[in-house]
Amino acid sequence: MKIKIIYSFLCFLFLGNILAQQTPAPKQTQDYSIEGATAHLGNGQVIENSLIMFSNGKITFVGSAMMRIARSGTIINAKDKHVYPGFIAANSSLGLAEIDAVRATRDFDEVGAMLPHIRSIIAYNTESKVIESMRPNGVLMAQITPRGGVISGTSSVVQFDAWNWEDALLKKDDGVHMNWPSNFSSGRWWLGEDPGLKPNKNYQKNINQITKYINNAKAYLASKKLPKILPYEALQGVLNGAQKMFIHVSGKKAITDAVNTLKKIGVKNMVIVHGQEADKVANLLKENNIPVILERAHRLPEGEDDDYDLPFRAAKILSDAGILIGLGMEGDMERMNTRNLPFYAGTYAAYGLGKEKALQLITQNNAKILGLDDKVGTLEVGKDATLFISEGDALDMRTNILSNAFIQGRKISLESHQTKLWKRYSNKYKNQQ
Repeated sequence: MKIKIIYSFLCFLFLGNILAQQTPAPKQTQDYSIEGATAHLGNGQVIENSLIMFSNGKITFVGSAMMRIARSGTIINAKDKHVYPGFIAANSSLGLAEIDAVRATRDFDEVGAMLPHIRSIIAYNTESKVIESMRPNGVLMAQITPRGGVISGTSSVVQFDAWNWEDALLKKDDGVHMNWPSNFSSGRWWLGEDPGLKPNKNYQKNINQITKYINNAKAYLASKKLPKILPYEALQGVLNGAQKMFIHVSGKKAITDAVNTLKKIGVKNMVIVHGQEADKVANLLKENNIPVILERAHRLPEGEDDDYDLPFRAAKILSDAGILIGLGMEGDMERMNTRNLPFYAGTYAAYGLGKEKALQLITQNNAKILGLDDKVGTLEVGKDATLFISEGDALDMRTNILSNAFIQGRKISLESHQTKLWKRYSNKYKNQQ
């Protein structure tokens, strides 16, 4: 009897959690015309007093509202407001964990070191309350990335209004993620060692292990007689160029070693993630057409001799060097902080990059790096109508207040668990006055 009661209670909690989520919006059936807003196209261009129209999930017109053209469907008067393409968060573990302190909700790090066959999308939870809190700031898409190990697994890109991971998919298995070894290690203070940095004695050994593993995968893929080995098969895409290898690495020497080693092995498309000191090897990255996904700017400099504001100027330095740069969200409290993605881009804007170039970090540039620039990232005819209307500057936390948002032409809800609580307690204190 007790077991039945407990089972019924758990079912009640499960169903209650599902019902508490926002129901995904149905497929677009009516056309929309957004008129009068300042349109930030995501490619550096701005159209004052714009007209944007979309139908069946695709953008059909982008231009000036002064043009003599018939408006279609529902007309949204967005005078004095701003329209942006939906923001894209690269290198995020959204939907792979809900509460960091509860182990059962964490599914971003599998046991093992070499796990290219682990697909993050299988564990992606569309019902996450954290995900729904992204939308009110215009973050409508993300690359869902596994963590841990040497080769963490394979990421995929999703949009944030779906019933399940199959519905959410924008790009399946876009790349494999590798954590390159550091050429420095910290002393183990708990054993009485100096906690400062020192050369990593196992650095070359760790590189040799990576080289051996990928070479074994190449040998396996070249043979047709061996039994099926899933981890090796999962590397086929990065070896034939169909997928990208996202190398999580920092430091001048480590970045150089990673690029040269993997290039020699036969990895064709690489992306540097984090990339501290990437500016010191800018020529190497440019020669090999390797983009960089930067971390958020709000962090301390790595080196003792670095300028205090170097992390804030990193985007400007790499952009001036001709490197394609995007913005990722790995780090402490990354899932909760992903909602602040536009404001981190705003920090880079304030430190020399400029507003429209900073906007490109989380729109066009991230779309290019993730291989989605034919679908999203800019407001262009033929692309997905994934966009939003803001009361003001979307890179400024004071003025980024969304009035409407659309994913693939579907008008989505901007309500979340947090907005509901805000309204609830706002009314409470109003009633007490």
